[in-house]
Amino acid sequence: MVRPPDVAPSVIPMELKGNTVFITGGTSGIGKGLAEAFHRLGNRVVIAGRRQDALERVCAANPGMSSLVMDVTDRDSIRRATAEATTRFPDLNVVINNAGVQRAQDFASGQSFDDAAMLDEVNTNLVGLIRCCGAFIPHLKRVPRATLINVSSGLAFVPLARFPVYCATKAAVHSFCLSLRHQLRETGIRVVELVPPYVATELDRTTREAKPHGGPPPMPLPDFIAEAMKELVTGGEELAVAGAKILRSAGVNEQSGPAVFARLNG
Repeated sequence: MVRPPDVAPSVIPMELKGNTVFITGGTSGIGKGLAEAFHRLGNRVVIAGRRQDALERVCAANPGMSSLVMDVTDRDSIRRATAEATTRFPDLNVVINNAGVQRAQDFASGQSFDDAAMLDEVNTNLVGLIRCCGAFIPHLKRVPRATLINVSSGLAFVPLARFPVYCATKAAVHSFCLSLRHQLRETGIRVVELVPPYVATELDRTTREAKPHGGPPPMPLPDFIAEAMKELVTGGEELAVAGAKILRSAGVNEQSGPAVFARLNG
């Protein structure tokens, strides 16, 4: 295989073909886009989601794609789906933890705090992701070219205050990736953090309709998927895409960080 010219010799690019890929939140948005991109490249793709009807629609539009019902907020559902996935697809070697929800929370409004929405965000974006990693790692240790891809956000590095819980969960995902990568460094499992910018998906559709987003326009989903696939082949471990590169850089820069936060939050 020819290495991309901008990749250091010590970095092994991810193979984008010949994988069996499991993707949570695979019925819409980034998850569906990644699933279809891997599927077009000839990989075996298994999507997971809560609703059987939504899974069936995506698979019908992509012949050969498989699906499993899994609720990432339910520990038992994760265990059942992991057992079924690794039994049906013993060569499964790529797990993409993408499922996510985003809710606006205004702590200054004087209105009652939406505890249920908070728990849904934390359980979907963080607890579910951690449980999925824990469930799949024993299997991934036994297969070649094993890769865990956890989807965080540019908002993990510079938060958008309108979505405080969402941003906090994504910051925690980033931290978890650092620790997990260190712990698994001798196992052969690559841990990749995929860092999207603001992408045009249904993630925060309801809150956007109630109050339009005040920042830059979202990146079209097809453009994001194309750039994300290019980033994956570089072999990097922390892959920020487009505008997320600015947020990632600002998040670790004491001089520029506050200014970027101020601009982002208007």
